[in-house]
Amino acid sequence: MSLSFVQFLSDVADNPALLISVLLTLAVIFVNGWTDAPNAIATCVSTRAIKPKPAIIMASIFNFLGVFIMTLINKTVAETVFKMVDFGGDSRNALIALCAALFAIVVWATAAWYFGIPTSESHALIAGLSGAAIALQGGLDGINGSEWIKVIYGLALSTLLGFGSGWLVSKLITFIFRRSDRQRTTKFFRAAQIGGGAAMAFMHGAQDGQKFMGVFLLGIFLTKGQTGLSEFDIPVWLMLLCSVIMGIGTSVGGYRIIKAVGMDMVRLQTHQGFSADLAAAGCLLVSSLTGIPVSTTHTKTTAIMGVGAAKRLNSVNWGVVKDMVLTWVLTFPGCGLIGFLMVKLFIWLF
Repeated sequence: MSLSFVQFLSDVADNPALLISVLLTLAVIFVNGWTDAPNAIATCVSTRAIKPKPAIIMASIFNFLGVFIMTLINKTVAETVFKMVDFGGDSRNALIALCAALFAIVVWATAAWYFGIPTSESHALIAGLSGAAIALQGGLDGINGSEWIKVIYGLALSTLLGFGSGWLVSKLITFIFRRSDRQRTTKFFRAAQIGGGAAMAFMHGAQDGQKFMGVFLLGIFLTKGQTGLSEFDIPVWLMLLCSVIMGIGTSVGGYRIIKAVGMDMVRLQTHQGFSADLAAAGCLLVSSLTGIPVSTTHTKTTAIMGVGAAKRLNSVNWGVVKDMVLTWVLTFPGCGLIGFLMVKLFIWLF
């Protein structure tokens, strides 16, 4: 099923429930740009390869390109999120549950941002939707296990492969350039880091952009009473809208996350920043092509940890890592519980 922009505006004007769903989805996308997208440019900003404002503009452009190009190639990440939960046949209650889940995600992500911890919006999205579906269905019947298992694969992939790739790429680059002039290599890697940051922003759009577009379309279909759709097209206007909102979010609140990821966790040199970007972007590319929804936050931060560990273990600030891991561990039960409770509250209110 496809949807034109004119038809979408007409539907929003005629249906207040759809307007609320759209606003909440855009709020989640904004928070993703606020708390998650800065990971993509954290390393190139922290090593001063590029200033924050140009980096944010670059990230916005490549987020859109990632959304647009990867969706044309493979939209299975969006389809996975779309099919992950079943809100049942009552479209009214299903829409209320979706709105409650989105509200829970905004609450969780804002709290994490306040403490400067780069939480995973992907896992918050999945946890919030899952908690809402369980509340609505009264049990695990609301969870599509065959799609949800991809989340487990993605968690392992983003953590283990991110760390391992960061370690390996850093070792490889150090070996290749071991006899090169330090001043020349620093200049080279500064330029290369801008390319690495662009690649990370591209892959962030390819992964996270698709997830949120899947939820955006789910809200639209629920307002139309269409709860059983399995095939859909993602319109270009929606890709552009998501990218713009994500870019605005990054420009508003990104520096705190950039500092936590690119400066506090590991003090990176230019070649290390490039190694982290290259490793993380490669992992995200593999995940996107295979349709596995992974956390861009986990992938980038574990790649940075791997790069730091390749130098020496004590070069990583494990105190910061501990705070990040604790937030990651708490995301599924925490955001899931908030989503569960918000559904109960929203259905009682509405």
